[in-house]
Amino acid sequence: MRTRTNTLNTPGCQKTASDICCVWWKEPQHRKSISPEERLLVTLRFLATGETLRSLHFQFRIGVSTLSGIIADTCRALWDNLREEFLPIPTREIWLANAQKFEQVCSFPNCIGAVDGKHIRITKPSRSGSLFFNYKKYFSTVLMAIAGADCRFLAVDIGAFGRANDSRTFKESDMGRRLYNNNFNFPHPRPLPNTDGPALPFVVVGDEAFQMSGNQLKPYSSRGLDRTKTIFNYRLSRARRTVECAFGILVSKWRILGSAINLKIETVDEVVKACVVLHNFIIDKERVNVELDEPIPNPLPDYQAHPLRTTLEIAHMRDQFAAYFVSDVGRVSWQDQMV
Repeated sequence: MRTRTNTLNTPGCQKTASDICCVWWKEPQHRKSISPEERLLVTLRFLATGETLRSLHFQFRIGVSTLSGIIADTCRALWDNLREEFLPIPTREIWLANAQKFEQVCSFPNCIGAVDGKHIRITKPSRSGSLFFNYKKYFSTVLMAIAGADCRFLAVDIGAFGRANDSRTFKESDMGRRLYNNNFNFPHPRPLPNTDGPALPFVVVGDEAFQMSGNQLKPYSSRGLDRTKTIFNYRLSRARRTVECAFGILVSKWRILGSAINLKIETVDEVVKACVVLHNFIIDKERVNVELDEPIPNPLPDYQAHPLRTTLEIAHMRDQFAAYFVSDVGRVSWQDQMV
């Protein structure tokens, strides 16, 4: 029968207290910290592929809970470091540059942006009730954005409840309040090109869900449209599609936005913000935006007009745009065939 040998109790073996401590004490082994490069790599892979945290756990040998913290921290760092350069608060010069692009690309003068909302699918947050349950019958948070003619985001609002409609979400957002209060650094009104008519304001275009104001246009109602109104709706839709294209590019590049995001709602907001600022970063670096040969016009034109207040004044402004689009100086050759 074999017996176990215990050196501490073996007769004739003298051990001091320090020797005994050396037997039971092991030098602590500190794990190597995760480098910033690896943190960025795993976050970009998560955003670009939409893989689950469990899948990334097997690829990078990092715990699921650790991955969740890394992604939240890295997305927050991306937003904080890139926002001022690639998503600044729009100035008059930025609005005027976008107005020139819209006129050149979409044949819509005095247009400085297109607005719309995008529902980002999420898993149901705990104890949220129906706040995030939208009309499409799934849980979501809303990305409200104004996009330029080059599909670049100019202003965004992230984190609204999915149950709210686009008009309400826009009104309650900071950019919506700025627009309706005429406090968004918009350029001064100016006449439409090649006309000597009244100075018309610069506008943001949206679909039927939005409320029309002195700086926001929407299409005519589909009932009882004549030729002039039909052409206006077509020309407006050509300008408004830029924000739809921006959302399409965003989701195709960052596929985490194409499926339900299974993270805390606070982390979801950080993920969406990172995707938005990276979207602008890629457009600027790849130079896919429209290059302008002509200089940006004077940011402070001599024309000045009183802000539109009443519904009749706003409707009259839309009628002036519609009349311009069917005039000899404002029409485009293909519009009659398209409508």
